[in-house]
Amino acid sequence: MEINFCNLCGATSEQSIPEGDDKPRAVCTQCGHIQYQNPKIVNACIIEHDGKILLGKRTIAPRIGCWNVPAGFMENGEATRTGAIREVKEEVLADLKNVTLFGVYNIVQRNQVHVYFRGELAHPHFGAGAETSDAQLFAPEDIPWDELAFPVGITALKRYIKEMESGDFSIQEQDIVIDYEMLKKFDV
Repeated sequence: MEINFCNLCGATSEQSIPEGDDKPRAVCTQCGHIQYQNPKIVNACIIEHDGKILLGKRTIAPRIGCWNVPAGFMENGEATRTGAIREVKEEVLADLKNVTLFGVYNIVQRNQVHVYFRGELAHPHFGAGAETSDAQLFAPEDIPWDELAFPVGITALKRYIKEMESGDFSIQEQDIVIDYEMLKKFDV
């Protein structure tokens, strides 16, 4: 998305490479303010309870009606773990324990970094939150793979289940490459 106006004075901005930089930036033609565009951070948490995974069914775009690991954009003033815990509370009304980092997934084409945690239900109470119509625990073999919302969630869940079987969890970083056919399927 191109920035056309300065967020300080409202004058027109133009793309140019500021002195000492190596990338084009939106530079105000009046006050010289440089506006940077940086990737968005998405926090997520894979929640396990008695060998099952908690998923929520989305009521917001994109991918309304699809299942997803509780996830959402990080807010200003919060840490990644805090953001993941907040998203879980908002989407599936659950309290967590033993929340640990699981993985970082880079989606360069979408300018996003997804930070996945793993955690356990603090108690077996959950439900549909403001952005979900349903919340359910799924045994790994019952996860509705064809109804999952996003490629990054599928990738993280598959790895989680594999590591869950062995009991040996790792922290990994991975690039998710989305091709154009995948973008059409996932409408993102």
